[in-house]
Amino acid sequence: MDDLSSTQAIDQRIIRLSTADNVAAAAVTIEAGETVVVEGTTIRVADRIPTGHKLAIVAIAAGEKVLKYGAPIGSAIRDIRPGDYVHTHNLASDYLPTYTRESRSTR
Repeated sequence: MDDLSSTQAIDQRIIRLSTADNVAAAAVTIEAGETVVVEGTTIRVADRIPTGHKLAIVAIAAGEKVLKYGAPIGSAIRDIRPGDYVHTHNLASDYLPTYTRESRSTR
């Protein structure tokens, strides 16, 4: 995994952990309409991104792997544009059948 050097230009409000990542995590809440800069490219944020949540920093096609920490965390279930909020409405886990725990039957 390639770690990012401090010389690469990235907005301090987002965290990109690997150069392979196509998403970044919001270090603070970023409001819809604000812009972030990643490697010299200005990206307009489409929806409010809560702290700790992901936003796309490049276009991600439906079916393409979403990469965080340099590793796949799931697949896009529809096209995702740069600046879009990446969450359960457009990302399917490749590891879990659902993002919630299944309820246990009571005895």
